[in-house]
This record gives sequence, structure tokens and C-alpha cells, in this order.
Amino acid sequence: MELETPRDRNGTFEPAIVRKGQTRFDGFDDKIISMYSRGMTTREIEGHLKEIYGVEVSPTLISNVTETVMEEVKTWQNRPLDEVYPILYMDALRVKVRDGGHIRNQAIHVAIAVNLQGNKEVLGLWAAQNEGAKFWLQVLTELQNRGVKDIFIACVDGLKGFPEVIESVYPKAEIQICIVHMIRASLSYTNWKQRKQVAADLRGIYQAATASEANVQLDAFAEKWDAVYPVVSQTWRRHWDRITPFFAYPAEIRKVIYTTNAVESLNMSLRKSSKCGVRFRTRRRP
Repeated sequence: MELETPRDRNGTFEPAIVRKGQTRFDGFDDKIISMYSRGMTTREIEGHLKEIYGVEVSPTLISNVTETVMEEVKTWQNRPLDEVYPILYMDALRVKVRDGGHIRNQAIHVAIAVNLQGNKEVLGLWAAQNEGAKFWLQVLTELQNRGVKDIFIACVDGLKGFPEVIESVYPKAEIQICIVHMIRASLSYTNWKQRKQVAADLRGIYQAATASEANVQLDAFAEKWDAVYPVVSQTWRRHWDRITPFFAYPAEIRKVIYTTNAVESLNMSLRKSSKCGVRFRTRRRP
């Protein structure tokens, strides 16, 4: 529609309904971003807006709107961080990513920290084809470049080479392997009919009062189950130095560091979004 605004030589007039320089009504960009986040292509968004609102929008305009979000994402991803974090959780999630016209599975690497005020903070999200210690080295190096000088405790899964990578960047950090991941790995070797019994016996290990008592419980577990599942006790012994650090802390802190549930909670939210049709997207650099 055509707008007739009063002539104002001094530039004091401020339009109320359509502001100066405004080309789209309020909330229009949010609707485009919402549809884009749900996996719709620019052509699909164009057709949807024309069908529902009777508005013709070019694919170029839609790309420009979504690009503004990418700039905010880049700013967030490269923001400066605190020098010290008491706890750092790291884990990866497999998600579907729209890359051009194809949907591919990729690993989203997640880093969540507890700051000195006791608040959880997502430090960043990084996409790669697969999870690996080599890529985590890039992530940790980036965190260091963004200002993180030290971390006290790093909570991770049992990925091979991961502890060594962390120590190469933060040599004073204490590594705590997630007990939940250890239990899952152990049960994967057992017959499904005996999993409840094996899990109950494993509970005696990680719920022990001290590391020495946990070692006694591990010996008892091995004596009972090694004839059938020797690999379970061998796995725990192989990672023992990375499993036991949480025994040195009181119960309140043990609950926080014995598992990477902080990342699992975020991953659960992402999985729910994915089930609703949301797809991550990759942007090709020019």
C-alpha cells in the first residue's frame, strides 16, 4: 500500500504504525526463522507465506533474514569466556543435518561448564562428521583461545584418547569418566536376562564410600562374573584412574561430577526438537 506521511522539515515526526525504514511488519522475520528452523527450504517458506498470508516473498529476502541469525550465532560462538571453570562437561550428540539438498548424520560436540558462581553455561556447539579425540582437541584449543586458562574437573565419556587430549591442553585438569557411560558399556557385553543383576553388582562399586572400598567391590564383582563376562571388570580396571577421582569429594559434589548428565539434559532437548522436525543446517563458506 502507499503511505502518505506529513512533510517534516525538522525530522521530528516519528511514524507509529510503520516506522522509518521499516520494510516488514513486526514478527514477520520471526515467522521466517521459525519455519527455517523446522527444516523448511527457502522455496517452501516462500510458498507457505504466499498460501497463508497472501504475501509474495523472494528467496533472497528469506536468505537475508536467516543470515542475520547466523551472524548472532557466530558472535555467540566466538564470545570471550571466563579464565577458570571448576567443572567442564563434554559429550557429543548424533543429529540429522541438512547440508544443501541432503540430510546427513553428524556429531554435535557440546561443551557445558559450571562457572565460579555455580551456574551452568553452554560454551559452544561444534558440528563434525564423527566424534573423535582429534576434533575435541580443536574444541579445547578454541576454548583456550577464547580465554579459558584452566579447568579443575573435566567430565567426559569413555572415548579413546579423550583424557590425553584434555591433559595436553589443560595438564592440571582432573579427568572424570562418566559412570553412566561405564555402566552402559558394561551392560552391552552381558546377556539381557542378566543385565539387572550385573547392574546391581556394579552399583556396589560406584556407590562405595571410598576408592579403596570401591576396589574391593570390583574384586568381588570380578570373582563373581569374570567366568562369564571377563571384559567388564577388565574395562573398569583399565579406566580405574579416570573413574575414581570423584571419591575424593563429598556426596554433594559427587552427584555433580560422576556423570555427564548436564550434557545429556541438553541433548534430550535437542532430540525432542529433532523429533518435531527440526533439522540442523550447515552453511557453506564462500
